[in-house]
Amino acid sequence: MDRVLQTIALIFLGCCSNVIFLELIIKPYPGSGNIVTFAQFLFIAIEGFINYYKWGSVQRHVPIKNYAILVLMFFLVNVINNYALNFNIPMPLHMIFRAGSLISNLFLGMIILKRRYPLRQIFAVLLITFGIFLATYASSQSLNKQKLARNMDINETKPDVLKWLIGIGMLIFALLVSSLMGIYQEIINTTYGNHAEEALFYLHFLPLPLFAFFGKDIYNHVQLFNRSTWLPLFSNIGIPIMWAYLICNVLTQYFCIRSVLILTTECPSLIVTLVLTLRKFISLLFSIIYFQNDFTLYHCIGAASVFLGTFLFSNLHTEIYNYFNRSHNHVE
Repeated sequence: MDRVLQTIALIFLGCCSNVIFLELIIKPYPGSGNIVTFAQFLFIAIEGFINYYKWGSVQRHVPIKNYAILVLMFFLVNVINNYALNFNIPMPLHMIFRAGSLISNLFLGMIILKRRYPLRQIFAVLLITFGIFLATYASSQSLNKQKLARNMDINETKPDVLKWLIGIGMLIFALLVSSLMGIYQEIINTTYGNHAEEALFYLHFLPLPLFAFFGKDIYNHVQLFNRSTWLPLFSNIGIPIMWAYLICNVLTQYFCIRSVLILTTECPSLIVTLVLTLRKFISLLFSIIYFQNDFTLYHCIGAASVFLGTFLFSNLHTEIYNYFNRSHNHVE
């Protein structure tokens, strides 16, 4: 039980801190998604090569072709989610969208896996859909108000609205691909068994050559980061502050992923869903308060609908009660 609580604490600390450092990077340099994603993939791949793969001495359980398909989807989801921030997508809306992955999971599960769901879960999905729609609408209104507040002609706002719509389309596409990846991962686990550490390594190692397509953009941001404000560490030694933020983002991303991986081996998947949902909610609140992101009543209702829908969909209240009741009886 202590191990579970410690792991949950690390998830909140690592994942919430990761969002903070991501926003500290994105605020001054909105186009930094590629360099952030590359740094995260590179670090986790190197760590996995040393600690899991043992410098190439560990035998693989899942065929490489299966990982190749997963890698393509995983790479697309990460790059597109980060790149969408370049298209006037505020961080709160970005978080709300990513918290709504149950919608596409349900529909794709019904279509591909021929699953059937109870009315409670269907209602929960409708609630999540409503929440995302409301938050999206509120963000579009905020975008127009910001432009009008700067005394811009209404015609001048059209390119930015179009840019914003492209970002929304990217988030929807990433949502669908993420759900397809989850279904395919489930099929692989059923066929070959659950090898979470192996999957974590290959999903970060194999995509590295694909970042060559973004080499110019990554190089340009390296130069921008080098010219950022100098952060003194001690004596005459220091580092550009954007590199400090990136290092912290990469390390917190690693602790976040590792902690989630440990939790999946200790708890039922629904408990994991609850922890991750609460983590997203806390990250959202911190982003609104600390970074003073625009958050209207519509945003509030939309966020509440998404998280309540997630809770209802997963039947978490029953799962939580049963889990902790079993733990209590075991201790006695």
